[in-house]
Amino acid sequence: MTVSGVLKSLAAVAIGVAIGVGLPEAAQDLLPAAEPTPVGRLPVASTPPSAALPTALAAADDSPIPEGLSSSEHVDIAVFREASRSVVNITNLVAVRRDLFSLDITEMPRGSGSGFVWDRKGHVVTNFHVVEGGRRWLATLADQSTFDAELVGVAPDKDLAVLKIEAPADVLQPLVRGRSRDLVVGQRVLAIGNPFGLDQTLTVGVLSALGRELRSPSGRTIRDVIQTDAAINPGNSGGPLLDSQGRLIGVNSAIFSPSGASAGIGFAVPVDTVSRLVPEILEFGRPIRPGVGVNLLPDSLARRNDIEGVAIQSVQRGGPADRAGLAGIRTTRSGRRYLGDVIMAVNGTAVGDFDELASAFEQAGVGSIVELTVVRDGEVRTVGVELMALGE
Repeated sequence: MTVSGVLKSLAAVAIGVAIGVGLPEAAQDLLPAAEPTPVGRLPVASTPPSAALPTALAAADDSPIPEGLSSSEHVDIAVFREASRSVVNITNLVAVRRDLFSLDITEMPRGSGSGFVWDRKGHVVTNFHVVEGGRRWLATLADQSTFDAELVGVAPDKDLAVLKIEAPADVLQPLVRGRSRDLVVGQRVLAIGNPFGLDQTLTVGVLSALGRELRSPSGRTIRDVIQTDAAINPGNSGGPLLDSQGRLIGVNSAIFSPSGASAGIGFAVPVDTVSRLVPEILEFGRPIRPGVGVNLLPDSLARRNDIEGVAIQSVQRGGPADRAGLAGIRTTRSGRRYLGDVIMAVNGTAVGDFDELASAFEQAGVGSIVELTVVRDGEVRTVGVELMALGE
């Protein structure tokens, strides 16, 4: 029975089920300042020998549901049985020279993580840190069939990557995608992945907070991150976070834990970000970065000179910023340098560094006209500038 079928059958049953509560608003600001840790690239050596049991898995998927379970348990079972077919186990292989006195190179597993089927063309979405540093990748589907995976492209700034496998379309089941902008704190969520090498594992929790920030492998900030108390452990990275309808709402990416195991604080990249970037990766092999055709003064130099905002160092001739009349740092004949325009806000939202400016541009998107609040020689003004697609 599908998820929708289960939900319809449960609609006639008058059962009140408590599904947990989210964090109080006051508690949402008490998250420790330490960096969360990625949960992918689990060392393959720690995988239990009994982890891959295709016969048991197939039997469990078709086994009858016991009587007396609650309505929420029926929903969880239906979601898992349908969505688990889309979850992929990814093994990251690296080249290793086993003998210092030989040129022979062999491949060794570096680690493993999770992913999920994006479409019937064989595209699989995972975390960038799951595939990072690999030479070759293997993707194992729910039926235990394994395929070589080709790296299509990556988005390190958002900890996302796309692989492609040559698998029959009838064994590929893409997940239905939801919208992260519709999420609310307290709603039920489910995470499916391969923690500690144990494939097809389900954990259930609530959406604990929205609007978190997470440091990506490239050092950029991932914004609007989802926080959940559903257990996320090493090996879960790249797996899907689902709502109670089985829709994709995020990509599990990191945990906050002193021990490295789940401590009830997990993070997922929101599906709205994933849905925006994956089509760009499929077409261009990378995300398309929007900009206005300027070079910016490094944040370190701006702080050293007590500059508030984002200072323009130079303007690309003929670009959107040049056409809007923006100017960079100018140098007099005597060698003295004077600030040009300093960007203080984008569409009314203050920006204090490159990261905030880039995020504001990404949110608007290529082709949009943004209102920049700039300061030059003490004069504040607002100019409209069209965002262009930047090159590499």
